[in-house]
Amino acid sequence: MKKIQLEILGLSSSQSQSGSFALVLGEKDGNRRLPIIIGMFEAQSIAIQIEKINPNRPLTHDLFKSFAQQVRIIVKEVLISDLKEGVFYSKIICSDGLREFELDSRPSDAIAIGLRFGVNIYTVESVLSEAGIILSDLEEEEEEEDSDAPTTSKAEPVYESKENIKEMSVEELNKILIEALDKEDYERAAKIRDELNKRG
Repeated sequence: MKKIQLEILGLSSSQSQSGSFALVLGEKDGNRRLPIIIGMFEAQSIAIQIEKINPNRPLTHDLFKSFAQQVRIIVKEVLISDLKEGVFYSKIICSDGLREFELDSRPSDAIAIGLRFGVNIYTVESVLSEAGIILSDLEEEEEEEDSDAPTTSKAEPVYESKENIKEMSVEELNKILIEALDKEDYERAAKIRDELNKRG
């Protein structure tokens, strides 16, 4: 099983789901993005660690780290291992010095813990090929050319609701996917990606 290293590219609040956030992971040696919708607590825990903020009281993920250190367990890596029916699955790979073992986890918790141990985040090709969004230089150039072109009276496509996305052609969906990526609206891009995946 070939592992693909990911890095955290961004964390933004969800526009459609109150209390949710979009965590955007990027392929370290590629141009694919992996957006994952996570909860407010996990987003806060990830943001605190990224910003190197020390909370007054330890958060749950800090407690996990303290406990692991006390019993001499180290975290070696985080692996986003599977995607089933739109739900991501992950594993925290640990070691006690003698044996290596895996703990099942939600990706948000695994990443929050992985950040505290300073370990790499990985996924596998099957997850990235199914849920990844490709951001190519060619698409960026096309978007720049379009933005330089004179504006016309043609209305921009509305793709806020699920009903509209379901009514669009694959060609239209690909176009608005590029627009969403250009605006760094990864949550919307993830919804469009999911609709494209459903259509094969």
